[in-house]
Amino acid sequence: MARPRQTGPDTAGAVATGAEDRPHSGHMTTTTGPTNEDPGTVRAVHRALEILSLFDEQHQTRTIGEIVRGTRLAKTTVLRLLVTLESAQLLAATPKGYTAGPGLWRWAYLVQRSWEIPAAARDVMRSLVAAERETVNVYVMRGLHRICVAQEESPLALRHVVRIGDQLPLWAGASAKVLLRDATPEVLDKVVASAPAGTIDAGTLRAQIGAGTAAGYQVSHGERETGLSAVAVPVTTPDGALVVASLSFSGPSARFPQERIPVLVALLHAAAGTLTAQGFDHPIRNPL
Repeated sequence: MARPRQTGPDTAGAVATGAEDRPHSGHMTTTTGPTNEDPGTVRAVHRALEILSLFDEQHQTRTIGEIVRGTRLAKTTVLRLLVTLESAQLLAATPKGYTAGPGLWRWAYLVQRSWEIPAAARDVMRSLVAAERETVNVYVMRGLHRICVAQEESPLALRHVVRIGDQLPLWAGASAKVLLRDATPEVLDKVVASAPAGTIDAGTLRAQIGAGTAAGYQVSHGERETGLSAVAVPVTTPDGALVVASLSFSGPSARFPQERIPVLVALLHAAAGTLTAQGFDHPIRNPL
């Protein structure tokens, strides 16, 4: 496989002269390297995934120097991992650095096909956005997190947006408390333990879940992010026995006054009922 010529001490055969020293705009995500590894993981795989995690929409190309700083791994280790990732077509070397390889596109296509919700469910979400002009999300529970599996954005300039696949905590937010409706005390204790110290206690979380369950919906204002509000209801199995997802409106708190909540809840309940009747579920769902 052809590779760019090595021309400087920081390019290591992957990037052209001076690429390492080019100014880098945007935030560099820094990980803690091997010290964060789970004892049950394979170290080389963990490190390779750390490298891949440095690439996103804002950082589509990374120099070797950026990867070394972002992973805090030795440069020689990074170089070996980059050769392996390139040979697997997960990364591709360019004159400016490394970028996503064609192998990742194949995986992305597979994920898209696997995660894509049915067209009928997407139509339900779009009807909610058309009615209230707020962002609509569907979350499912996986372990100690909630995962966004579908989103229809608000058409308004000021809106709440998360990415499909974003992993958010269960200790805060209306959707989190909807998804925790059926959680055991042991699971709730784990959720509380995963929260920043002093954020919430088990008794308060149980009370919030209970109150929302009795009301049939959950509301949150600034719990996870200041100025952000959400209203969420459960999507259940046809018999109502299990919560399989949460359906929510979210947006700036200024647009979620108390008098508007009943209108949003009514629309969400009707839509969730439709999703339930359609037998909505998602393959990524895996509650504890």
